[in-house]
Amino acid sequence: MHAAVTKIQVPRPGFNYTFAHICILNNDKTCIVDDIVHVLEELKNARATNRTNFAITYPITHLKDGRAVYNGHQLGGVTVHSKDRVKSAEAIQLTYYLQSINSLNDMVAERWESSFCDTVRLFQKSNSKVKMYPYTSSSLREDFQKTSRVSERYLVTSLILVVTMAILCCSMQDCVRSKPWLGLLGLVTISLATLTAAGIINLTGGKYNSTFLGVPFIMLGHGLYGTFEMLSSWRKTREDQHVKERTAAVYADSMLSFSLTTAMYLVTFGIGASPFTNIEAARIFCCNSCIAIFFNYLYVLSFYGSSLVFTGYIENNYQHSIFCRKVPKPEALQEKPAWYRFLLTARFSEDTTEGEEANTYESHLLVCFLKRYYCDWITNTYVKPFVVLFYLIYISFALMGYLQVSEGSDLSNIVATATQTIEYTTAQQKYFSNYSPVIGFYIYESIEYWNTSVQEDVLEYTKGFVRISWFESYLNYLRKLNVSTGLPKKNFTDMLRNSFLKAPQFSHFQEDIIFSKKYNDEVDVVASRMFLVAKTMETNREELYDLLETLRRLSVTSKVKFIVFNPSFVYMDRYASSLGAPLHNSCISALFLLFFSAFLVADSLINVWITLTVVSVEFGVIGFMTLWKVELDCISVLCLIYGINYTIDNCAPLLSTFVLGKDFTRTKWVKNALEVHGVAILQSYLCYIVGLIPLAAVPSNLTCTLFRCLFLIAFVTFFHCFAILPVILTFLPPSKKKRKEKKNPENREEIECVEMVDIDSTRVVDQITTV
Repeated sequence: MHAAVTKIQVPRPGFNYTFAHICILNNDKTCIVDDIVHVLEELKNARATNRTNFAITYPITHLKDGRAVYNGHQLGGVTVHSKDRVKSAEAIQLTYYLQSINSLNDMVAERWESSFCDTVRLFQKSNSKVKMYPYTSSSLREDFQKTSRVSERYLVTSLILVVTMAILCCSMQDCVRSKPWLGLLGLVTISLATLTAAGIINLTGGKYNSTFLGVPFIMLGHGLYGTFEMLSSWRKTREDQHVKERTAAVYADSMLSFSLTTAMYLVTFGIGASPFTNIEAARIFCCNSCIAIFFNYLYVLSFYGSSLVFTGYIENNYQHSIFCRKVPKPEALQEKPAWYRFLLTARFSEDTTEGEEANTYESHLLVCFLKRYYCDWITNTYVKPFVVLFYLIYISFALMGYLQVSEGSDLSNIVATATQTIEYTTAQQKYFSNYSPVIGFYIYESIEYWNTSVQEDVLEYTKGFVRISWFESYLNYLRKLNVSTGLPKKNFTDMLRNSFLKAPQFSHFQEDIIFSKKYNDEVDVVASRMFLVAKTMETNREELYDLLETLRRLSVTSKVKFIVFNPSFVYMDRYASSLGAPLHNSCISALFLLFFSAFLVADSLINVWITLTVVSVEFGVIGFMTLWKVELDCISVLCLIYGINYTIDNCAPLLSTFVLGKDFTRTKWVKNALEVHGVAILQSYLCYIVGLIPLAAVPSNLTCTLFRCLFLIAFVTFFHCFAILPVILTFLPPSKKKRKEKKNPENREEIECVEMVDIDSTRVVDQITTV
């Protein structure tokens, strides 16, 4: 297979590039290949000549030329006998290093990588007994974007389900007062905002990534609730009012809270889109969300509001809500078929009494369910203890999960399931997790290696880290070389160049030293490179984190300028920053929101209750997320930030209505809050859950994480809105005792007397009304 890989050709006009043309060259101008290739070549030659004395040792083996090479990261699943002699190995890892020096080289290297994957797959077909997992520098990017392609048909299914549910939630048997078109137009409003944001990002040179799959669901949760809240406010208006008056009442009732929640969304995601976020994918995601939420607010204010006005005129004219034709009166439908009468069922104002006028919309299924059944049931004295008990169970399980929270560091969490990234990382963790990846130390300045004080400085900064004790041996070797010979710089560098690279105790670290000749033939050490392999545990990834952080800290504090690098550090940095930066931003957002809302709410208790509710919801989501095997990574943390806003979206109107209510009992105001806002919450929740369900079937770990986090956020918030808050608010502050107002002498009672005169002309007071 190695021979087949080295023969790969990339055709270009006038020339065919091979691995030899784009590989990284050694000092002898040959391509750098893994030492395990040389080991296998010698093993093959030994078998060909019937030599039995050649043996592979682990993790260090000796080649025929006397070099000691390290193979701990190239042999996996090793079984040894007689000390360190290899009996068998289940896996071999080969790495091919390509140059990246100009645009032409990058283009050829990219095509070579594609041909490399095809070559390995073809070789796999002809050698089915050996499993091969190719992985290149572009594999992660391609597999990350593959999530979008595999999600397409599931997103279409989700859209169909949401459209169906939105239409059903806005429909009722009364064909005049039913609003199916408003359910559909609410989704059109959200879609317009999402497409506008995507267009702006595209026109401004923004890059698409698979995290954008979460933007429509963020818009769905926020936008649908706003539209359903407007529709709920419309139901509370009187039908004998003019459409303009009804629309004004709707905007006065619902747009203030919708404006405040929109501002909170903009603040939260605006901080995420700022330079404070050091992850480009998360920053673009937050930027896209901000633009979409802003335009959604404008579209709800204008497009959806005008749609509401249009359907209001249709309702006032007693036209059918779907077909827009005039609905005949019941007496004119008596001779029509039953199905025709069913489609044109409506109540006319002259058919209803004055007391029934306010209950015109109670035939809506969800309104009827809340007013007649659920509100009385949840506030029942016998139900409350079970709800409190259930909440204690909820807190217990959430705490159990919260104590087991772990940070996500597995690449498989962000890519589609059936990809080469998953296969490669799974095999690597299975066979090569006993040793860390090879870490390169690059000293990129010309330092005085022969100077004892420089050696002492380096030793001082590396003394605290036991894993790099070989570095101390390396410098001790330099010190002994200098002390024993007492050579000046020129002779020291000559001896270093001629003898040090052959030192057996350091050859398995593959030290490379770059020399440069000056005009007087004096040789100077320009840079040096050393490699480290640490012993790690298969199940303890924190050791690798500690290794990276310690080395990075040393590179900053040491007087010698050096950098450390391994390709795996890129992903560790990604997860370290993807967890730290969003959490940092979320804390800033939470503090700003508390400060912001303190000046906007009419009562400080509203702010207190909102804060407690958000804490309870976020605590439960984090706990159950962990129990559902979801780790803290970029996607889950962004979902948690969104969960803050989603909770405020749904719970703030309920809490505001309850806290600001006066004169009645707590139970009465709990029922009133549920009747006023419960229908909108229930409608948006049903549409949201129906839209999320198809995500569970997408063959991608990214969408799986997205589904689990968003589902838990929606479920826990719904549980608080319809169970926890309605019960707890019935026996906790604020008090609802009627305040006795001081009588003012200027306030007088006017008595209206309606007198009735009987047949005998006797004056009798029949009714007395206090005004």
